[in-house]
Parts: sequence; structure tokens; C-alpha cells
Amino acid sequence: MGCRQRTIPFCSTFASFFSRAFDQIRMGAISQANIKCVGSHCGVSIGEDGPSQMALEDIAMFRSIPSATVFYPSDGVSMERAVELSAQNVGIDFIRASRPNFPVIYQPNEVFAVGKAKVVLKSDSDKVLLIGAGVTLHEALKAAQELKAKHKINVRVIDPFTIKPIDKETIISNAKQCGDKVITIEDHYPEGGIGEAVASALAQESIKIQMLAVREIPRSGPPEALIEKYRIGSKAIVEEVLKLK
Repeated sequence: MGCRQRTIPFCSTFASFFSRAFDQIRMGAISQANIKCVGSHCGVSIGEDGPSQMALEDIAMFRSIPSATVFYPSDGVSMERAVELSAQNVGIDFIRASRPNFPVIYQPNEVFAVGKAKVVLKSDSDKVLLIGAGVTLHEALKAAQELKAKHKINVRVIDPFTIKPIDKETIISNAKQCGDKVITIEDHYPEGGIGEAVASALAQESIKIQMLAVREIPRSGPPEALIEKYRIGSKAIVEEVLKLK
């Protein structure tokens, strides 16, 4: 934690293991250290490794550091941009890296910025705004395909890219275009995660928000089965949209 104005250290481990270092991370922020923490193996989507290895409170932990920036990339391109932006940023950063092998969403020349979300899918007749990151962004896109094909319902999908700072302006403007209805989906406990970050951004607005998150201590199993069991997958998203529409 002593690196200041000399090198840019990137510390990488399972995201759950950063909980052991929280005191050092907190003191690093107080000391104005420039440290980049990259946490992999997040959430139930890591599958068979089981709950001891599943980071489900890491976003909450890093959001609680006043000066921290929290990145949550959702494909290889956005991960590369997150690392670049983190290296340019000064302070405590957290990059939440996922284990699954995701399809690439963005073109190599896509421009990203801290605090700026990406509208990944939209139409002129969207009924609900879906907000997800990492595995749940891909689940939201799958749900959007099913909703359009089977139910003739269009939904909008946003990738927040950074959870802190959250892109309040983009979320509010798009929510208003989607009938003031928002569903957040996250591979994380509800406390301190994406849903609460979005809810805070919407606190002064008359916008209905539904949060899908892991709401109990999970078990070990195949990733696809766990995503469905804990209701953060495309099936649960479709069900929630049909309730809200």
C-alpha cells in the first residue's frame, strides 16, 4: 500500500479474498494511495467452486470507500478499457472481473469513460429498462430476445460500466423513455450492489424499480443452474418484465 507517485500496482485475486484486506484498502484510501484491485470469480456464476469462493459482497465493500471507483466490465473490450482508465485514474479502484467466457459485445474502438453507461439495446417502443453487468448483462440481452420473439415486448438494456460513479443522467433519461419501469439484475447480494446504486440515483424520481439479486447464501453447482436457481437469469428477467409491463 506504500506505492505513491512511483508505480501503479494492480493487485489481482479472487474478489472474495479482498474482504481479508479491507482494513488495508480502507487505510490505503485514507493515505491517498494509488492502488488498483482486480477481483475475479464473482458471484454464483463461478459455479462448482462454491460459496466460499463466490464474491457476493465485493461491490458493496468497495462502494463504501469514499474515493473508490468501481468498474464492472462485461466483455473483453470493456475489460481492456477498464484497465486503461483505472491506470489513468488516481486512487483506489476496483475492477470486477467475471469467470464465464462471455461473447464480445463492443467493437475494439468503442470509447468508454468513468461514470458513463452504455445503452446496449434500444427501440422506440421499449416498455422496461433492464440494467445488468457482467453475466447479468448477457442474461438481460437473452431475455430481451425472448421477450421480443415470444411476447412482442421490446425492452431497453443498459450496461452501467462503472457502478461507482453511477451514470445517473443516462439511467433516469432512459427509464423515463421506458414507462418509468426499471429492473436491475446482479450476481451479488442486494445490499450495496447495482440495485441499490441505481435506486439511490432514482431516489428523487417517480420511477418503479425491481431488483433481482442473490438473496441467500448460495450452494455449489453448474453456473447455469445457479443463475436460474437464484433468479438472476433470463427466465427470471422475463417473468419480472411480464409482471411490470
